[in-house]
Amino acid sequence: MALGASLSVVVGSSVAAPSAVADDVEELIHQVDELSHEVTAKVEELKGVEDDIAAKSEELERLQSDAADARTQVQAAKIARDDLQREVDRLAASRYRNVQADVILTTLDSGSPQTAIDRAAYLDSLSRKQQSVLREYEGAAQDAATKANAANVALAEAQYLRNDLDSKRSKLEREREALQGQIEEIEARVDNLSPEARSLWEGRLHPVDAGSLPPVGDGVVGAALAQVGKPYGWGATGPSAFDCSGLMVWAYGQNGKAIPRTSQAQLAGGMPVSMGDLQPGDIVGYYPGVTHVGMYIGDGMVVHASDYGIPVQVVPLNSMPVQGAVRY
Repeated sequence: MALGASLSVVVGSSVAAPSAVADDVEELIHQVDELSHEVTAKVEELKGVEDDIAAKSEELERLQSDAADARTQVQAAKIARDDLQREVDRLAASRYRNVQADVILTTLDSGSPQTAIDRAAYLDSLSRKQQSVLREYEGAAQDAATKANAANVALAEAQYLRNDLDSKRSKLEREREALQGQIEEIEARVDNLSPEARSLWEGRLHPVDAGSLPPVGDGVVGAALAQVGKPYGWGATGPSAFDCSGLMVWAYGQNGKAIPRTSQAQLAGGMPVSMGDLQPGDIVGYYPGVTHVGMYIGDGMVVHASDYGIPVQVVPLNSMPVQGAVRY
């Protein structure tokens, strides 16, 4: 049934059969619920993309810094190489101009075997020094080439990552725009629910009165329960509104512990626990793909932020399809 037809039957319930009204309300609630799950899953996915972009932005800064350091090292290596090149050139010129001819002539004219030996030793010493300088020059040249290659690799990695980030940011903005239209559709549907349908929407998971629960004191459970009654907000992390994973981030943050931002990452990041070993404060994941989370508070109950138009509530643990639980 179309949305307009459903709403018209709900609003005009005085002339419709009670069973038809109930069926139409249930169908409308089902429609909104399904759309809300799709949007919530997309919100969690986009939060993950945002986190990935933030992490890669930090990596890009590191790569750019590495590239700058590598370029500095290349310049230093080239200076060292050029200094040694000049020394090699000087020694080569000195040997060519002064040593070879002088030593030969002096040796022939010295008339003294000892002088000839001394001259030969000097020539050998000069040759060894030249060889040492040449080896040092070759090492400096290789060092410069290695550092230049490292700089080029760092620059290429930085450029690739920059292009990847630009692409992801563009895609994120496009998906946000599309998502905003779906969010507005859900909000319009919920805001236009009749009082009867609104009551069913808010109570479909059978919430309990949080005031009837025993005191829990401080800690993550206390922090989460203190938010009961606050409104749902897409992607909100408090303090005035929350979504499901945002409530978990808030409660743990109030107790000095940072946890991942998305529902999927939260369930993947903690220590897995069986449902039979749950303790207050454990995070429970719901629905295929872990598109929703709540916090176990004991006595078979969880506190969670579920959907638009529904305040933070305490509901039975198994009121939604459980996918697993973790402990932080």
